[in-house]
Amino acid sequence: MQNKIIKVNSSDNVAVALVNLKAGEIVYFEGENITILSDTKSKHKIALQQFDSGDRIIMYSVLVGSANGVIKKGDVLTTENVKHQSEKVFGKTASFSWTAPNVDKWKERTFMGYHREDGQVGTENVWLFFPLVFCENRNIETLKEIFEKELLKQQQSPHQMLLRSLVNNGGLDTTVAETSTKVFNNIDVKFITHPGGCGGIRQDSESLARLLAGYVNNPNVAGATVLSLGCQNLQINIFKDALKAINPDLKKTVLIFEQQQMGTVDNMLSVIIKDSFEAIKKANNIERKPAPLSKLKVGLECGGSDGFSGISANPTLGAVSDLLVALKGTAVLAEFPELCGVEQELVNRCVDDKDGEKFLTLMKAYEKSVIDAGSGFDMNPSPGNIKDGLITDAMKSAGAAKKGGTSPVVSVLDYGEYISEPGLNLLCTPGNDVESTTALVGSGVNMVLFTTGLGTPTGNPIAPIIKVSSNTELAERMPDIIDIETGAVIRGEKSIEEMAEEMLEFMVEVASGNIQTKAKLLNQNDFIPWKRGVSL
Repeated sequence: MQNKIIKVNSSDNVAVALVNLKAGEIVYFEGENITILSDTKSKHKIALQQFDSGDRIIMYSVLVGSANGVIKKGDVLTTENVKHQSEKVFGKTASFSWTAPNVDKWKERTFMGYHREDGQVGTENVWLFFPLVFCENRNIETLKEIFEKELLKQQQSPHQMLLRSLVNNGGLDTTVAETSTKVFNNIDVKFITHPGGCGGIRQDSESLARLLAGYVNNPNVAGATVLSLGCQNLQINIFKDALKAINPDLKKTVLIFEQQQMGTVDNMLSVIIKDSFEAIKKANNIERKPAPLSKLKVGLECGGSDGFSGISANPTLGAVSDLLVALKGTAVLAEFPELCGVEQELVNRCVDDKDGEKFLTLMKAYEKSVIDAGSGFDMNPSPGNIKDGLITDAMKSAGAAKKGGTSPVVSVLDYGEYISEPGLNLLCTPGNDVESTTALVGSGVNMVLFTTGLGTPTGNPIAPIIKVSSNTELAERMPDIIDIETGAVIRGEKSIEEMAEEMLEFMVEVASGNIQTKAKLLNQNDFIPWKRGVSL
């Protein structure tokens, strides 16, 4: 029989409702009967003691809030009776040691990847088109239409045929299957547009340059076609410098075209199409070959989180992260607003004290910028988060941080910095799903594990995004976006460790091209740079 409530950590003074509870219902827990005082939806939190105003609320063994008045034992925690609170952190307070999980069964495993000359291995083989400035978006869109029509010959989709039928008063058959024929079987052609590159402060253009350079250097990219107008802030030389800073000896083909130097749009597009086609044709010759799992670089992301995310999906990602680190692979934990309240643990886990200091500096600077804008980290939980039991930022963060597992932190990266060493990395990004995922891929990850409790339709143009549901109900309700679900953990049918091994097996299949993610099947190619400055 499934338990009705669960305590995540032995030191917690609140529990999570695993099922809907009725007022007056008596729940037997840890040797005593607890009377439920209010109707409580699953995923929400129950007080295991009486809290007086100002009392500390502990979950995941960390401070996640304080009582905003009297909360009786057995009552539900809400935004009305709890306010955000987290511990102040000033530096490392304890030494750290780690016992890696046993990975003997994985040591000889490989995935079929695309080997690059710099030693990186891609899980995809992509030719990427992008502009240095938003003024070139229209030309990118034109090229997208041309290349997709000719290189990916798509038949009309059922939805297109449905609309045609409605236009013709229902007179046409709408049963046409959505199929396509690819001219090149070993490479995908993808297109990025964005609103940046000019009009803001110079730092934003430089930041965008580093992000785009990271995309070019990403192991999933075979080469790129880059469009420049000519007069914008993000000059070609700034982009080239950013690329050189990441990889001084880059061997990939990067074609750069500047419109103000090429005359008419017609002439420019003709040259771009000819040169890019030849480069794409050559890149199509690259084939998948075996690679050790140490070549996997995995981003850890969450979006549309619920009250189960921190006890099923996120801890499973944490266990996967630990397996990867033990295999000399790389895991990257992002979303700094969702690490509020767990800073002390992460600082203590930093191998180098300088990284701990860098992490705190980035966190404090980020929080200050938010406060200066009239908000705060305490405003991070979304209406969807709150509705499903995540009522403070610290509570949300404590669950989100579980994605990072228990391994040492080997490096702390600011936005736009590229991965330089294997192990667990921290990357400064916003909590926004797409902005954070965009940044993770720009830092060099070749796939992303993305947990969700509510359902988030997000993808990326060059990296597989594996959607992980925290609960079975979501996977059944939105099967077109969920790749793997962890509801069995909630029901007590599988352990976190068992779920992690299943997930790693799935990742190997995705990385080898044997399974396409739902995001890729839906052609979800989201790209949003983080704009940290103001417009001028």
